[in-house]
Amino acid sequence: MSKVKVRLRPVVSRIHMPTVLKTAVLPGDSTESLFIATQVGEILCVRDGALWTFLDMSSRILKLGGSSGGYDERGLLGLAFHPYFYYNGYFYLHYSAAGTQGPGAMPGAPPESFKPDPCNPDTLNLKWINRESNYDHIDTVEEWILQPNGQFRKGRTLLNLRRPFLNHNGVNSLTFSPETGKLVLTTGDGGSGYDPFNLSQDDREIAGKIIEIDVHKNTSIPNPPVVTRFDELPAPIQETLTVIAKGVRNIPGIAYQRLYDRYLKYAGIVGQDLVESIYSFVHYKPIPVTQLVQASLRNAELDQEGFIHFGWRGWEGAFPTSILRGCPANPALDEKTMAYYDDAVIASARRLPPLTSYFHQDPRPDKFGGTALTGVQCYMGNEIPDLRGSVVFTDVARQGSQPPVRGVLAYTRAQTECRPSDYSVIEIDYDFGAQSAYYVSLGTNLDQTRLYLGVNGSMKVADRNQGSVFEIVP
Repeated sequence: MSKVKVRLRPVVSRIHMPTVLKTAVLPGDSTESLFIATQVGEILCVRDGALWTFLDMSSRILKLGGSSGGYDERGLLGLAFHPYFYYNGYFYLHYSAAGTQGPGAMPGAPPESFKPDPCNPDTLNLKWINRESNYDHIDTVEEWILQPNGQFRKGRTLLNLRRPFLNHNGVNSLTFSPETGKLVLTTGDGGSGYDPFNLSQDDREIAGKIIEIDVHKNTSIPNPPVVTRFDELPAPIQETLTVIAKGVRNIPGIAYQRLYDRYLKYAGIVGQDLVESIYSFVHYKPIPVTQLVQASLRNAELDQEGFIHFGWRGWEGAFPTSILRGCPANPALDEKTMAYYDDAVIASARRLPPLTSYFHQDPRPDKFGGTALTGVQCYMGNEIPDLRGSVVFTDVARQGSQPPVRGVLAYTRAQTECRPSDYSVIEIDYDFGAQSAYYVSLGTNLDQTRLYLGVNGSMKVADRNQGSVFEIVP
């Protein structure tokens, strides 16, 4: 693959953690504006070099960073503009709601401390019990309207989701499908590590799925119940939902790339200990939630031919999910023990192989050791010719590098048959100085001819004003 070198053009600096980067044309305007959703709840707008606050949702966002030493995966996680936003002013938000903090699904135990023990079956078949009291927080998906008078109005709540842990809620979690016109919601497996309750594989669970929402159907339910399973939803809401995929660990959104008369879809799945993965698919057969619920009530097997299955928790990318047992003298020789043999077998024939994988340890000189995938976008522009038609992705921080920390930008080639593809690191000509630069988000404009990179100087949400947004340029 070609070696690509780019520069970063500063767009805005000294903002909070930039989690979502999108463009849209404001009603009455003639050109696209860049919108930046920050984790703490501000939605900023950049137009002609000027920065202003589009909407401040911070009072509606859960208090962040309190019990986790400043690190958090909750907050304002999704922003999507209706395809006809210019005409109707509709947009959609996904965020962790204020006042909903709970003790967690395993009260008294740090969520990151869970590891399955293949010698102890009790750790392989845990159940999430007492969900009404044992949960971490509630995420909500809402419809908002920018009215002709310039004021904002909340239209309706689409979903209220009870989440077991603070992590794996998804990020950049909302987009509109150019194929179906529906709102797409990507949800993580609910958190902790190793998906302790196997939510991503349970067809009844909302966690660990990619879901399409038909926002054009009016459910007439102003405040839906707080739920964790599809069968807990009222029938009118069930009728608006279809499920595209399951087996999601955590996901920084889904991207669509037009190719002649069809769309390639790309989804990045954040890994556990070994590998980060980008998947691609063209055709899929969604399952209406009403069918899913009926099959569950009858204890019947669903026809899942054409349904997308990413393999988690039995598979971490191209590998059966493993537990690392350390070799203190040489971490490169850490023992890797299969965590969930039965899960790996059950998912082996149905899972979708990754398009591209990159690893937390990689001895190849032209690769890198990754930490966590933070963005996947398609580039269809001409200004960076070697990237045209490619899939660009970001990792938050290169493993093993000396401080200050740096993120990584890389790309892979689209494969129309979705065959596995290698990747290449993109060299960035920019001096961040002594400041750390975690690459926390990646965005594009409406026709995918521009790329935007969100960078933060810290991974602690309490460290304010350390965020910047850049345009990636030749």
